[in-house]
Formats: sequence, C-alpha cells, structure tokens
Amino acid sequence: MQAEAIIQQDIRDIIFATICNRQYTAHLLTEHQGVIAGIKRLQAFLADNNISADIRVADGEQVAAGQVIVAITGTPKQIAVAEEFVVGFLAKPSGLATAARRAVETAGPDIKIVCGAWKKMPHEIKHIVREAVAAGGALFRITDQPFFYLDKNFIRMLGGVEATLKSVSNITDKVKAIQIKGETGNIGAEALAAYNWGAGIIMVDTGCQEDVAIVNHVLTKAGCREKVKLAFAKGVKIEDITTLLGHGIDILDIGAAILDAPLLDMKLEIQG
Repeated sequence: MQAEAIIQQDIRDIIFATICNRQYTAHLLTEHQGVIAGIKRLQAFLADNNISADIRVADGEQVAAGQVIVAITGTPKQIAVAEEFVVGFLAKPSGLATAARRAVETAGPDIKIVCGAWKKMPHEIKHIVREAVAAGGALFRITDQPFFYLDKNFIRMLGGVEATLKSVSNITDKVKAIQIKGETGNIGAEALAAYNWGAGIIMVDTGCQEDVAIVNHVLTKAGCREKVKLAFAKGVKIEDITTLLGHGIDILDIGAAILDAPLLDMKLEIQG
C-alpha cells in the first residue's frame, strides 16, 4: 500500500518535501532577439493555476536577447509546473511573429504581407498561428474587407476565369478575390478577364516573377491597374522580398517561410 501511495503521488511532492512552503522567483528570458506572441494565453494559464507572475512585455513587442519576459513567483512545485508550460506558450508563436515582422519590415509600406497558410494548420492551433502572425504585424486574411476567394479548383470545375466570376456576378457587397495560374491560357489574358468580370483582387499563384510582371503590364496597359489589387504567392521566401519590390505587387502571401520559422528559444531560471 505504501508503494502504491507513493506512485500515485506527484513525484515533485516528494522531491520538494523539505522546501514545499518556500517562495522562489524565476525569470523567463529570451535566448535571442525577436517578437513576442502568446502572452495572453500564458497569462490565462498562470491565473488558472494561481501562479503569481509579473509579465513585462506585451504581444507584438520586440525584445532583446537575455531580456526578462516574465518573472514568476511561487512554491517549488508551482515553479516546476510553470516550467513545463510557459516556454511552450511563447517560443513557437514568438518564432512565427519574429519571421512575420521581418517580412513586414523588409516589404516596407508598399506591400502588405499576408500568411494565408494558417488554414493548412491543424484545427487545434489555427488560432495560435493567426495570433502570432498578427503579433508580427502581418495579415492572415488577404483583405480586411468582406470578401470571398475563388481558387483554382473553382475555376477548373466552372470552366475558366470568366465563367467562375459570372457565377457570382450578382454578389456586389463583397470583394472578389480570384487565383490565377495561367491554366486556361495566357496568364495576362486571365488577369484581364478577371478584372473585366469584377475581381477586386487577382492572386498570381505561380511563384514565377515573370508571371506577375506580365499581369502587372497587361493591367497597366489596359488602364485598370489602379482599380484592382495584385497579389503574388507560392514558395516565396522572406529573402525574396527585396527582388519583388517595385514590380506592382500590392499583397505578398508568404506561407512556409513564416510557419516553418524556428522557435524564439527561451529559458526559465531561478533567481538566487
């Protein structure tokens, strides 16, 4: 019975038996500079577990290497429980936010950075990814206006860009965003058809800079370039952004380069 009772006990109760009532303070520090995301969820966790914490940064804040993010005060067991979770609340989301911020700063004011690939994440973490992208200053929707997105499969099933936009011609209260890839002909002709049939955003989803240059030229020549937003996507890396500046792109969708960003590593250390 005694062995069974010990097994059922939390091992930390045994380890900390002689100091269980003492109070300690631990600092959560960053290993590298970056942008913080996940603070609100961490705050809720600490409150739910009655762990006292001095949170010193906010979501979206730039931090330096070695900066104290949170100071946690509690019993040894509370500190040990916190250590299991606090880094997990912040490290990966902050890595995403850091990558998103780098993309936004590289693009400057003329190109909006979007990370629409959050939709490909497991349902359980979609909201975490969206929050992290937003903390970095990027968008997770192609526009803030009410809109709907007509992708390549819609176009394939309906028989082309024109037919697809004709099918929604009676909808006038939402921006129509359409994905073009040059599958039904010249990509410039697809773009012009998209504009003529009411598209407000044309997404060139080929990853080929020549394609977006063609679309920009065709729309400019037709005198309608300022009346439609031009988006570009597929395999775009953050280091590619500088080569895309000045080519008429209004919206740049970056997926894996943000979502695959490394952790913003952190550590929890007891203060002497």
